[in-house]
Amino acid sequence: METSRPVTGIAVIGAGYWGPNLVRNAQATPGIRLEYLCDLDVERARQVLGEYSTVRVSSSVDEVLADPAVSAVAIATPAGTHHPVALRALEAGKHVLVEKPLAPTYEQGRLLVEAAQRHDRILMLDHTYVYTSAVRHIRNLVRSGELGELLYLDSVRINLGLVQHDVDVIWDLAPHDLSIFEAILPDDVWPVSVSAHGSDPVGAGHACVAHLTIRLSNDALAHVHVTWLSPTKLRTMVIGGSLRTVVWDALNPSQRLSVHDRGVDLGAAGTIGPDTRARRIVSYRTGDMVAPALANTEALRSVMVEFADAIAAHRPPFTDGWAGLRVLAMLEAASISLVKDGVAIPIREIEGAPRPLRWDDDAVADDLPIEASRRGRGEVTV
Repeated sequence: METSRPVTGIAVIGAGYWGPNLVRNAQATPGIRLEYLCDLDVERARQVLGEYSTVRVSSSVDEVLADPAVSAVAIATPAGTHHPVALRALEAGKHVLVEKPLAPTYEQGRLLVEAAQRHDRILMLDHTYVYTSAVRHIRNLVRSGELGELLYLDSVRINLGLVQHDVDVIWDLAPHDLSIFEAILPDDVWPVSVSAHGSDPVGAGHACVAHLTIRLSNDALAHVHVTWLSPTKLRTMVIGGSLRTVVWDALNPSQRLSVHDRGVDLGAAGTIGPDTRARRIVSYRTGDMVAPALANTEALRSVMVEFADAIAAHRPPFTDGWAGLRVLAMLEAASISLVKDGVAIPIREIEGAPRPLRWDDDAVADDLPIEASRRGRGEVTV
């Protein structure tokens, strides 16, 4: 007989853009029972659930948090409200899954992490892209050494998107890329400083176009380009190594990943005579391109499964509060650099942070081997 899984009662707070996706995946994930959808607009919440749903609707966060049937909440409210809503939930003894970013400031994010520790609750970030099959595969390529020494990362996330009124484009879009970097970097490479440039060509009051340059501890550079103003939608990332380069095109369903055995080989300085060292010979290596087969699984379903499993096993989730805090530290440095016209700003060290969890740690299932029936079908593109 199949062992029954513990069931966690959950409430989704926020029925706007992302809330309906959380509702759908919560209802389809074993180990989770959706108890409430909470939103100030009760009619909108009822429309999300449908006419025949037995899930309760409420406009009161206090009512939801007071219900003992609710053990956890998933927060999909505007970014500026993440801190107060999440803090109330943690202090009410609830486990928390919160949309990116963790909080509007590093200090508030730190308070959430400390509250989760104080109340012994799970705090997890919905860094959705980290749970895609593409990012899991890239992480394995980087950490196995198949790409060789990490040389550079370049990410482009542009489209004709909704210009946010409460955050700039860095805080709206860049957390996706920064959380991916956080997940795939090897243990001995970490972000050191950030230089940010941005512009506001439409008079929105904050940056609508931005470029981030992140210097890593091995002196490699990671670059992020984000904007709401591009008529063409691009979601690409290139990770260059000394042996191979991987290209991820999230919008290409037939070939999302391609691994190129092509690059540049340089002779070691000791093997080149003094007369030719200034004209160092560069040899170009041209090899095969491989397009790995990727599971067509829904990333947000894997997020929900990880949340349920972390609660059941009482272990830190892969994208825990500390991971969210590390992303906040990079965003904070980027904001300071933006004001200072691109001056490189050191990324603060996070005191007391445990070693970052990896999917190959004993505490986390190897490569998140979630059964297909629990993962769902299709990738969610955000």
